[in-house]
Amino acid sequence: MQRISSRMTFFYKRVLPFVMLGFLLLFIAPPIASGKFPPFPFILFPLILVAVGYFVFDRLIWDMVDEVADAGDALIVRNKRQEDRIPLAAIINVDYSPFINPPRVTLKLRTPGIFGDTVTFCAPVRFMPFSENPMVDELIRRIDAARMRAR
Repeated sequence: MQRISSRMTFFYKRVLPFVMLGFLLLFIAPPIASGKFPPFPFILFPLILVAVGYFVFDRLIWDMVDEVADAGDALIVRNKRQEDRIPLAAIINVDYSPFINPPRVTLKLRTPGIFGDTVTFCAPVRFMPFSENPMVDELIRRIDAARMRAR
């Protein structure tokens, strides 16, 4: 089996939120630790950043599965401790979004599996981020061929 999702998924989902929160705490902690209460906007701005960051991570990062591997005629999807096998013929649509970071691949499924009727994963990072992704193009061709064989 070959992994087709990015190895950076763990970093995006588990490490990056804590790093960003740590930077905000470094910004706000020294005035509070000194015993001087900072002005209200000084507290409000980081709280707004936390709320916006949570919304962005919830919509773009935390819905991604941890790993997707190619098993020939199916994709093996893993998230946390769950695993699902999705036949290529059961995939209706593949949507690739290269203009956001991290680049996302969304698979729309004919029948819902363990992870629902859509599975989203992080595409491998490329040096030419706005060009076509050959892995996604090949996956689309293979899904189309699997659907033709299933008819």
